[in-house]
Amino acid sequence: MEPTRTAHLAGGPLVTGVAAPTTAPVAGRRTALAVLLAGSLLTVLAGAVLTPVVELIRTELRISGTAAGLVLTAHGLSLALAGPLVGRAIDRWGVRTPLALGLILYGLAGGAGLATDSYPLLIATRLLFGVGAALVFAGTTLGLLDLHEGAARDRTMGWRSTAISLGGVLFPLLGGVLGGISWHAPFGVYLLGVPLGLVTLWALPGRRAANASGDVSAGRPGRSGSLWNLLRGHPALVGIYGLQAVTSLLLYGVLVFLPLRLAEVGITETAVVAVFTGAPSLVMSIVGLGYPRIRARLGQLRLLAVTLAVFTAALITLGLTGAPVLMLVAPAVFGIGMGLAVPALTVMVAEHAPPARRGQATALLASATFAGLFVSPLLLGSVQAATSTRGTFLAAAALSGATLALLVVRLRGGSGRRQRGGRTAARRAGPGPPPDPGR
Repeated sequence: MEPTRTAHLAGGPLVTGVAAPTTAPVAGRRTALAVLLAGSLLTVLAGAVLTPVVELIRTELRISGTAAGLVLTAHGLSLALAGPLVGRAIDRWGVRTPLALGLILYGLAGGAGLATDSYPLLIATRLLFGVGAALVFAGTTLGLLDLHEGAARDRTMGWRSTAISLGGVLFPLLGGVLGGISWHAPFGVYLLGVPLGLVTLWALPGRRAANASGDVSAGRPGRSGSLWNLLRGHPALVGIYGLQAVTSLLLYGVLVFLPLRLAEVGITETAVVAVFTGAPSLVMSIVGLGYPRIRARLGQLRLLAVTLAVFTAALITLGLTGAPVLMLVAPAVFGIGMGLAVPALTVMVAEHAPPARRGQATALLASATFAGLFVSPLLLGSVQAATSTRGTFLAAAALSGATLALLVVRLRGGSGRRQRGGRTAARRAGPGPPPDPGR
């Protein structure tokens, strides 16, 4: 984090605060941390728990494979569209109430699948579920960002990344077990959102904290609170959202097309395929714990460059190799990149958004995430139809490589500006001491 921004944030509690890091009791922060991490787990539950029963849904409701797939992805569309409004609500009322209502809506709309046999009604509940998921994603993310500053925030975001990735491993297994009872049964897991929403009302403080100037109304949206003004005044956010969308697109491409690629080399046993597709989440959970140390060593932009290089190498491997061992290593390597990208991009939003607009900025990160997920099968699926599954992974690698090239240009440009600024400052300061011959 830049020194000036750190000093500004340290000057007083945060606007959207779950808890002010300098004043909140440690026990209260720990309780809030537990609740918010539990809510973060539910963000990955959204589609993961239903993955094992998609084919059952298709058969029972007599619908096409594409229609069945919408049961998994429809909520991503409403989540992306609801993001800006969700952010405004959080900036106006703080985290507690919107998050609690979102968790309850998440639980009720998601759990409606327990008693729904009509496909149109099921899709309608999934779209409503997406609104609740938008509140959960933005509320838990912003709540965790506001708990701590500096290195402690990095550590918290690493824990969030680990929680999400572990959920990506465990929830499909739970969905598979419940799917043995009925295709309806996995929808019951969403009901966890209801009691967690009630706990949120108790565990998180309800009064909004003041900003650094003591003005509690600074975060209220008005004419200056438009999305356009936020992005125009903080253009770095546009790049962050673009990176998040690309990252989500690539991740979903791996999850969707890896089973097809494995089938081409003769790997079709479902348990074995699950090992391959679960490798990114497992590795991501481990890497997330090391994120604070890696960020401290590399800095944020260089860390993202490493992430994109890792993505590119893994995708090229999946596109070119037919060796089963390498096809297991490649998704695991991809998971390294995800373990770094998820916390890094989240922290960057907090660092570049004004405190009074963090709710909106965080909700837009959710919109970028799920827009990437929604677009991924459409874009990469068209590449597969025109070429092959190998071509799909190579096209994804090309996208990752092009994004890396843009980031490298940005890094070099920033380095050049710093050097020119240093020379200008030296000229203004006048002649200095003679150079040390030993250096």
